[in-house]
Amino acid sequence: MEYKDYYKILGVDKKASQEDIKKAYRKLAVKYHPDKNPGDKKAEEKFKELNEANDVLSDPDKRKKYDELGANWQQYQQGGGYQDFGGTRGYGGSRTGGTYYSEEDSGFSDFFESLFGSRSGGGGRGRRNGMKGEDYQAETTITLEEAFHGTTRQLNLENQKLNLKLKPGIADGQVLRMKEKGGPGYGGGPNGDLFITIHVQKHPRFTRKGDDLYFDSPLDAFTAILGGKLPVQAIDKTLNINIPPGTDSDKVFRLKEMGMPEYSNPKQRGDAYVRVVLTVPKNLSDKDRELLARFAKQG
Repeated sequence: MEYKDYYKILGVDKKASQEDIKKAYRKLAVKYHPDKNPGDKKAEEKFKELNEANDVLSDPDKRKKYDELGANWQQYQQGGGYQDFGGTRGYGGSRTGGTYYSEEDSGFSDFFESLFGSRSGGGGRGRRNGMKGEDYQAETTITLEEAFHGTTRQLNLENQKLNLKLKPGIADGQVLRMKEKGGPGYGGGPNGDLFITIHVQKHPRFTRKGDDLYFDSPLDAFTAILGGKLPVQAIDKTLNINIPPGTDSDKVFRLKEMGMPEYSNPKQRGDAYVRVVLTVPKNLSDKDRELLARFAKQG
């Protein structure tokens, strides 16, 4: 019976993390998937090997038993009869001298069957033979106002129309998952998932940092000098803020809870920060010029 080096099959180190194993498997499984290699028997066999290697190495219990077997493989192969490695019982010997055969063809090797049995580890044949379909990627772009209020998008993908609902507060670069809306599964496995990356367009007035918004508002010289009310347009309403006398240009005022909704709790909002920018008055009346002249003399 041939020993299966599952680490070599997936091209990973024996100390590889679960994430490394997952990435390696997905990359190779896509390459050798029967749907991409119709009629290619070598690709089909390679795909089965990958599926088998992933089944073992992605399961912590199976991986532990497999690693324990590695140091004792020669004894296992030559000993014949039952051997017990790490609590896992299997048949040794040659194909004609006691190799375990399952009641039905599982699609896995004799090595796997002898080590783990035909119904090893949760789910039996359907789980092991079936492979999840390929995950799909998509993108969509929305405005900041749509991100604020929430919106919907219709995606046309692989001859299917999908309605995507976006909650208020969604952020630029956020990735959403639509379960089992990706490529078809193989051998009875589930469909892959669809991952949609959200792009939020840059806004001409507002800059977003987390759930907070930053923007500028012009401040006329008279209000800056004398103080008063200044109307500012936030993302969803106009507010009057108090300007103290003698306010300098670039002064920043905080508008509490006037920012973006929190994605996980849209009833909560970030803050908005408005920077006032002093503007020079133009087309002054004679009276205004006179008042300014007096002010300049007093200053």
